[in-house]
Amino acid sequence: MASVTMTVNGKTVSGDVEGRTLLVEFLRGHLGLTGTHVGCDTSQCGACVVHLNGESVKACSTLAMTADGGVVATIEGMANPDGSLGVLQQAFQDHHGLQCGFCTPGMVMSAADLLQKNANPTEHQVRDWLEGNICRCTGYHNIVKAILAAAATLRGEKIAAE
Repeated sequence: MASVTMTVNGKTVSGDVEGRTLLVEFLRGHLGLTGTHVGCDTSQCGACVVHLNGESVKACSTLAMTADGGVVATIEGMANPDGSLGVLQQAFQDHHGLQCGFCTPGMVMSAADLLQKNANPTEHQVRDWLEGNICRCTGYHNIVKAILAAAATLRGEKIAAE
């Protein structure tokens, strides 16, 4: 067992983990942050995407020990301070970018990383960025619309929900 300490969604947390403990297991099992999903256990679906030190990582293939001393952001940290939906979350709701919702946390976290790097992505760039995220319900069209709408909102443009 090893002790890990990290900042998760702005709060310092600690815990004891085995060397093989995955970050997703630490988040879900030790911290009770169940918004990060495990969809495939092979790092292919993207339902487990979180940010580690400002970069998207798949928490199902990242050891918790590698986050020791780091900063982790999960879907729970994407809400506004008052608990209302953040810009990306609201755009997913407004533009019907989710159906069952299983992939949504990973999609939102991946989209947040994209918009941090590119505030004005094209549709092609959004689709390319989401290559590592699988949605079995929506066909991606509304997910892409939601991300483009969130980007516009973050740039200060007004986009009507459809």
